[in-house]
Parts: sequence; structure tokens; C-alpha cells
Amino acid sequence: MINDWDNRTKLLIKENYIKISQSNVLIVGLGGVGGTVAEMLCRSGVGKLTLVDGDLIDKTNLNRQIFTNTENIGKIKVDEIASRLKKINPDIQIRTFYKFLKEDDLIDVLNSENYDCVIDAIDTIAPKVSLLYNSFKLGLKVFSSMGSGGKLNPTLVKTDDISKSYGCGLAKVVRQRLKKLGIEKGIKVVFSPENIVENSMIDIIAENKKTTLGTISYMPAVFGIYLSWLVIDSLISK
Repeated sequence: MINDWDNRTKLLIKENYIKISQSNVLIVGLGGVGGTVAEMLCRSGVGKLTLVDGDLIDKTNLNRQIFTNTENIGKIKVDEIASRLKKINPDIQIRTFYKFLKEDDLIDVLNSENYDCVIDAIDTIAPKVSLLYNSFKLGLKVFSSMGSGGKLNPTLVKTDDISKSYGCGLAKVVRQRLKKLGIEKGIKVVFSPENIVENSMIDIIAENKKTTLGTISYMPAVFGIYLSWLVIDSLISK
């Protein structure tokens, strides 16, 4: 074991490593949050990942997205991160979907594998709520990132049931929409009640999105690390 790439992980969690190595996790959204989750789970020894994102890498991603660099701008995100993860653990199984999931596609993806966990790292409301609703209804364990943009203090980041989230505009809207669909609790989220930095928001024109927030390098990563912990804790607690 001492020469294995994952010997430090095995030393820490002992026989629970088997559960992690046999696990299957779906990650939807590969930005600053989702990309961090993918890498942390890969380095933790997760056996299979399904990665979903319809974006190309943009130069504005360089300040916060762990797998981006000046040489892969314009390339497909899911392909770039899959390649990076394979260089970390060549044995990891990875499926990729280069698309923004519509309702029918989403349900097909959710039904296509026996996932141990689903990660919602989507930053647009309609597909985010759809993923949470359908995952919950299918009985899948789903963990969700609320808003990391416009915030600076990582010590204020929290994790709790969505019904107990507060101080986050995105969480408020998601709670309201899920309530209309009959879901008020039962989804674990990562959120921060920190007030959004003044004048850090601008209006944009994009599908399912009307505004964008300034973001510092480490905040999406912190959210991603919290989500990674939720997954690992869930897997070893099975």
C-alpha cells in the first residue's frame, strides 16, 4: 500500500476506501464549484464520474476554474476536465455529456446509471431546480451548491438542509420554486449568508440567466470542497 498513489487516503479511512472506489457520482455543472468537486472526488478515489456541462472554456474562467489555463481556452469543458482527471487516476471511469440538459435529457441521464450521489453545481435557476426536483423524486441523494458569487469570506460558508438556508438570494429562489413543486426539505446544500459585495453584479443577456456576479478565486473552490466532503461522508456512512 505504501507505494500506491492513494495510500494517504487509505491510511485515513481504512476499509471505507472500498466504498469510495466502487462509487458512482453524477456532477452537473463544471464551473468553479463543479470542477473542484470533480477533481477532489477523483483524488479521493471515487471509481466512476459522470460529468455534464454544455460550455466551452472562456478566458473569464481563468480566475476561478481549477482545470482552466491559457492553452485550453475555447475547448470543451467536459473533455478538458476528463483528460485532467485521467492523468491523476488513469483507472477512473468517466462518462461525459457535452450539453445543457433539457427536461427529457435530464431524466434520461438520471435514469441511465445507479448513482450513489448527484452534485448540482448549476448556476442557472431553471435547470438547477429541475435537477434537484427530479433527483429528489427519483430517491437519489443530491447535494447542491447555492451562490458563491459576490462573496469573499470563506469562514461563513455553511452546509445544511435547504429549508434551513438563509441569507442567500439564490437559495431563496430555489426554495420558493421547490416549494411550489411540493419539496420543502430533504436536500443538503452549501451556502453562505454573507451579504453580496456592493456593486459586484451586472446585467447580462443569457439563457436562464439575467445577471452575473463578480467572483474571487477561492470561494467557488470552498463550496466545491464542502460538496466533496458531503459526498465522501455519505459514501463512507453507507
